[in-house]
Amino acid sequence: MKDNTRKTFKTYWQYARHYRLAGFLLVFFIAAAAVTAVVIPLFFKDFFDALASGQPVEVVSQSLISILVVIAILNLVEWLFWRAATFLDSYFLPKVMADLSNHCFAYLHRHSFSYFNNNFVGSLVKRVKWFVNAFRIITDKILWHLLPLTIHITIIDFVLFQKNAFLGLAVLIWVVIFLAINWAFTKYKLRYDIKRSEAETETTAVLADTITNHTNVMLFNGYRRELSRFAQVTEVLRRLQRFTWNLGNIIEAVQGFLIIVLEIGVFYGAIKLWQRGILTVGDFVLIQTYLLNIFMRIWDFGRVVREIYEHLADAEEMTVILNTPHDIVDVVDAQELKVPAGRIEFKKVTFNYHATRSVLKNFSLAVKPSERLALIGPSGAGKTTVVKLLLRMHDVTAGQILIDGQDIAKVTQESLWHSVSLVPQDPILFHQTLMENIRYGRPEATDAEVLAAAQAAHCHEFIISLAQGYETYVGERGIKLSGGERQRVAIARAILRSSPILILDEATSSLDSESEHLIQDALSKLMENKTVIVVAHRLSTIKKMDRIVVIDQTGIVEEGSHEVLSQKIGGLYQKLWQLQAGGFIK
Repeated sequence: MKDNTRKTFKTYWQYARHYRLAGFLLVFFIAAAAVTAVVIPLFFKDFFDALASGQPVEVVSQSLISILVVIAILNLVEWLFWRAATFLDSYFLPKVMADLSNHCFAYLHRHSFSYFNNNFVGSLVKRVKWFVNAFRIITDKILWHLLPLTIHITIIDFVLFQKNAFLGLAVLIWVVIFLAINWAFTKYKLRYDIKRSEAETETTAVLADTITNHTNVMLFNGYRRELSRFAQVTEVLRRLQRFTWNLGNIIEAVQGFLIIVLEIGVFYGAIKLWQRGILTVGDFVLIQTYLLNIFMRIWDFGRVVREIYEHLADAEEMTVILNTPHDIVDVVDAQELKVPAGRIEFKKVTFNYHATRSVLKNFSLAVKPSERLALIGPSGAGKTTVVKLLLRMHDVTAGQILIDGQDIAKVTQESLWHSVSLVPQDPILFHQTLMENIRYGRPEATDAEVLAAAQAAHCHEFIISLAQGYETYVGERGIKLSGGERQRVAIARAILRSSPILILDEATSSLDSESEHLIQDALSKLMENKTVIVVAHRLSTIKKMDRIVVIDQTGIVEEGSHEVLSQKIGGLYQKLWQLQAGGFIK
């Protein structure tokens, strides 16, 4: 935790220092306001001493008015300092928070595909929001609470020492004891605050997971099971919340007792000093004002420190992410990928998901420029893995993948992805308009080019039938569209992108026969002059491929055209073809 706290503050400072002048002025104005606030009671002391002086009313009145003018001026100065601080705060905090949000966004999205597969969306969103919000709250507590508290106690104790060493020493010792107890208690409570934060993350993750899968929850009668699962995690959270809140109640009880001891003790000592003529009536007013000041501010100290640590605990989860190295990174001096022809080579590629699961071993495959190649085989043979490795969603364990002689591990990931268009089996769309979703393939495309791509993908017909047409919002992940409609939008996006390499991963699996017939013509045009890799289970979609490669767990077992492979007696492709085209094989 200590190391993560240091890293959290380092990240905060890294972005806060971009606005050093605003930050410095903010601290200056808050400090100046705090100093002014402590000075004002000194004039109230003089005010009450004048009242009790016994001098003629005319003389006292003149003196009281003069003191009142000074108090009014000081109050106005304090007011100006606070107002200047609040306006600077409104500038400084949003600037830094925006930078922190952008930093989290940029770093998070550079994590690998595997990273996102292993983390809940809701959990990641919560971590980013809490990290940024923690900066706001921690900065607020330090600047608006701890800084004035430090200034007030320092000046107040100095003034009391000037009055009498007993008063100054008593307050100083009390403050040290009070702060030490709070600090030790806060450190103890912190471990449970971290557990509470983790429990809140787990609750958020379960909630997000069930909302994402709400259809499954309903159709598979999982309502009671998921309700029970959610109740279990919320019960853990409830217990931790109750325990941590009770710890807070205990320390507040101790604080209240210490305040009673100080107030009674100091006033008892003040009475003795008054009896000896050392203190005046005004001094009693000053002492009471200062004690109330200390009580109000130091009472906050325990809560403020606890809140700082609580939010540090909240920020820690994002700090861990920000300090987790990216799995896949560009090498130093990585070059831009150039694709003049589109030749793809897998050279003795081995890939293991982990130590006990090997998917590809010494896999070699060459795809000629502008060749249309289909990759088929039983589930688990590694078809999708081949695609993921080509897109560098994972790095190979051994071997090389070359595009036009360039090792994809040595080129920039951005240039690799720019050169490859992917139409996945289950396209996911942004909760934006259909126009924006199609244009995502090429942001600079004109409306006319978007419409042309939509017409080529045969999604124009259903789009114009919608009330808002191309301005229709598709919902989260495109949920408002059918699977076939989403796939046609994804195909339109790929048509618009027009990259030299095209990957179709079960791109027509969600289409009905009529829609698939319409799409085949669009795909034929999309494939022109491109190197194409098609992953398919429906063999009817790959009959016209230049070459079909059949793989199983051992690697490539067959390759050739549909005509050749379908006539190969006893071949794996022939068996698969007969199962789909000719019914069950006895």
